Amino acid sequence: MHEQDAACIARSSPRVLLVFPRFNPNSFWNFKPAYELYGARSVAPPLGLMTLAALLPDSWELRLVDRNASELRDDDILWADLVLTGGMLPQQNDTLAVVDRCQGLGKPVCLGGPDPTSNPEVYARADFLVLGEAEGIIDRFVEAWESGARTGRFDAEKFKANVEASPIPRFDLIDFNDYLYVGVQFSRGCPFTCEFCDIIELYGRVPRTKTNGQMLAELDRLRELGYRGHVDFVDDNLIGNKKAIKKFLPELTRWQQANDYPFMFSTEASLNLADDAELLAMMSAANFFVVFTGIESPDQETLVAMQKKQNTRRSIADSVERIYAAGIYVTAGFIVGFDTERGDMATPMIDCVQSSNIPVAMVGLLHALPNTQLMRRLRREGRLFEGYNVALPEAGDQCTGGLNFTTLRPRVEILKDYRRVIEEIYTPQAFFERVREMTRKLKRRPLGPRPPLREAMKELHVLMRACGRLTFQGPDIARHFWATFIDCARRNPDALEAAMMNMVLFLHLYPFSRHVIAELDARIAELEADRWHEPAIMPAELIEEPVIAVPGRHAAHA
Repeated sequence: MHEQDAACIARSSPRVLLVFPRFNPNSFWNFKPAYELYGARSVAPPLGLMTLAALLPDSWELRLVDRNASELRDDDILWADLVLTGGMLPQQNDTLAVVDRCQGLGKPVCLGGPDPTSNPEVYARADFLVLGEAEGIIDRFVEAWESGARTGRFDAEKFKANVEASPIPRFDLIDFNDYLYVGVQFSRGCPFTCEFCDIIELYGRVPRTKTNGQMLAELDRLRELGYRGHVDFVDDNLIGNKKAIKKFLPELTRWQQANDYPFMFSTEASLNLADDAELLAMMSAANFFVVFTGIESPDQETLVAMQKKQNTRRSIADSVERIYAAGIYVTAGFIVGFDTERGDMATPMIDCVQSSNIPVAMVGLLHALPNTQLMRRLRREGRLFEGYNVALPEAGDQCTGGLNFTTLRPRVEILKDYRRVIEEIYTPQAFFERVREMTRKLKRRPLGPRPPLREAMKELHVLMRACGRLTFQGPDIARHFWATFIDCARRNPDALEAAMMNMVLFLHLYPFSRHVIAELDARIAELEADRWHEPAIMPAELIEEPVIAVPGRHAAHA
């Protein structure tokens, strides 16, 4: 018996360290200047690890370290009998570094989360792999550990985890002051079949929802712990199960009213949200203030080819404007690099972003994620690069790390289109014009009582710091900032908070866009000088498409 195991048995319960790895720093979603204005250390805490912590036995002694908000010390690792970690693709490099460091100090490491589930071969050196949704597999791992196992792999049955049995996350393990906002989850899964997306592969096409009572209990717990402010519903598509969300929102509104509206909510949802006036009114009444949606492309042929048909046969600008009219502003995702793109793709994408008045547009390069329809098709066609699933240390996300396959359109043309989109939508004039037009259309309405004087003074302090930072970023930025601020204060003061939230993000988005442009310039120069060599191609094997449940049917192909 190892000395560590003997010590654990003597204590009768293990000491478990949960570690949330760092995200790659060169990421669109970094937002460091924004969260630092609020005195925070990171954007949001690790909801997955907090949920996992709640699923572990009460007798286990737990600590949580978020490497995005604090340092991981050797003393933390040496304290533990077991380390639990894992995350998403942009955390892959740091996850592997944590594994090596902990094992170097003699501590076994258990990995889980989206990237290990999709990419288990990349993480083969971990002592344990727990793959899939934790609610469906964690008991087997706990039983194995307590029986003396020190290695193993545990695979959850796909799409079977009962989210109604998911406990309240261990919010008490974090310091709320470290974060801009806190996340909760209502549903898992999405009914759509977007070719490039891995959500249906991880969570299925039949959205499973928590009960209304579960969700209100989570909000009660946050409130009991003293948290107030921004809460994000991390669902990949909050409206994937419209029947369930329409039953929940009236109860959420009543809870907000009874508690003087302690929270304002954000979420992700498909653009067909704009078609349902009743649903928009419900979200507005509950105090949703922002929604992220995947627009992807203004090109109809491309939308059909990627199986994002919910965005076809509609005016993107009109759809976004209907969401603004409900008092909810929009951030959106766009992608360059699809096979169906023809000629100049930059102009229509720039026009789409500008005409829709979406200030924060996340534009990235197409990236074939592991275990997606896109990945399987590219491999069948003999176009997928070897190592496509390994995160490069210098690539923050798909903004600089995409196109991990042989493109049909010349690669240099794709990069030049992408460069032009990034350059033009993030000039100060273009960005602040979108903010100005968005706030003119946004029909926010005050909900709940005025904040206490202490909170109001804190918000005023943040506002003054933000105004100062934007003023001293340079005369061009200052000019557009103050023109937009004054315009909003005069025309629609109820939208001023939303305007400031977007404008503060420009402190990150402008320098980040210049970083992406510099990276693209280097890659374009390599291509034009014939210095870039295409990586080796994975064998073009015939890969069988998995069967994924479809709403209203027993099963169907994804």
